[in-house]
Amino acid sequence: MAGLIPGDGASRPQTKIMADINVTPMVDVMLVLLVIFMVTAPLLMAGVPVQLPKTSAQKIAKPEKPVIVSLTAERRLYIRDEEVNAGSLVPRLSSIHAAEGDGFVFLRADKTIPYGEVMELLGRLDASGYKRISLLSEASAESAPAGPVVSHGAHGQPSPAQ
Repeated sequence: MAGLIPGDGASRPQTKIMADINVTPMVDVMLVLLVIFMVTAPLLMAGVPVQLPKTSAQKIAKPEKPVIVSLTAERRLYIRDEEVNAGSLVPRLSSIHAAEGDGFVFLRADKTIPYGEVMELLGRLDASGYKRISLLSEASAESAPAGPVVSHGAHGQPSPAQ
């Protein structure tokens, strides 16, 4: 803060400008802000305070690759890149669900497959334990983004984009 300092008092008083910064108000403001953040930070935690029980259960591992089920025009089923027959689809998906935990299943079906067969496949995916199922499609020529488009899940939940 600048200020005037009177001269030596001789013939004419001379004034000098003090060019030092007064840091005290800035420190006061910063300390007040620090106290405010220290008081409000614990209140920002979401949820009701509860004492959670301790457990020895393993953490759920994140899947390395998304679970994508594909149905080709020749009616061949694939889980990720592995071909499976129709009878082993549900047990195989159930074992993946048990190993990797709950997540999204992305269903890709050829456009020539009848709607009823796709709905039957959706029911089998649901029976395997997965409750969040999304249908993949390609963007039309008028749409800006290229590549697969994720629709809403089977239970009305929007799916994350890949």
